[in-house]
Amino acid sequence: MRHLLALACLILGTAAHAQAFQSGVHYTELPIPVETIAPEGAVEVVEVFSYACIHCYNFEPLVRAWEERQPEDVAFRRVPAVFNPVWEMLGQAYYTAEALDVLDTVHMPIFEAIHVHRMDIRDAELLARIFRRYADTPDEEFERVFRSFGVVSSARQARAQSQAYRVTGVPTLVVGGKYRVEVDKAGSLERMLEVVDFLVGQERTAAAAAD
Repeated sequence: MRHLLALACLILGTAAHAQAFQSGVHYTELPIPVETIAPEGAVEVVEVFSYACIHCYNFEPLVRAWEERQPEDVAFRRVPAVFNPVWEMLGQAYYTAEALDVLDTVHMPIFEAIHVHRMDIRDAELLARIFRRYADTPDEEFERVFRSFGVVSSARQARAQSQAYRVTGVPTLVVGGKYRVEVDKAGSLERMLEVVDFLVGQERTAAAAAD
């Protein structure tokens, strides 16, 4: 009897949670799913962001803490939004940091340069200064990688990904290449992550049922 009551409570709790987050109300189901690059068995969560976005800067501590507590079956990655030439340049800075394996070192300093120190980093030389100061990257190495075919191509592919996700603002989270989560629907930055957790659970349940 006790087990039956526990099971009933679990079912009711799950149903209440499911009712709390509804497609078209708290998140958007993409009309055409986008192929993911997550390992088999993992649920991909993508953050589309820009260093130029103050909301992305405010979101960063929240999403970082969320990422740290995720199990192995959640594959998180970032995609820089490329809405204009300045954001494209910042996207190149992101992929330059990845290519040089210094992303953890320069990620927050780039954010802070814009939103704390109010630096105008439309000039790539100022970006190079950040890499030199925080990652000891020589200017010539930064310039070589920043202008490289691979980095420029990655920034262009990021633009295509944002278009495939139908992103119109940032930060935006995309779960499993199927669901888009935005702050205006979720209600707050914190609530976005709650919706993502719900959708990840939904993807896990669907995968288990398919096995």
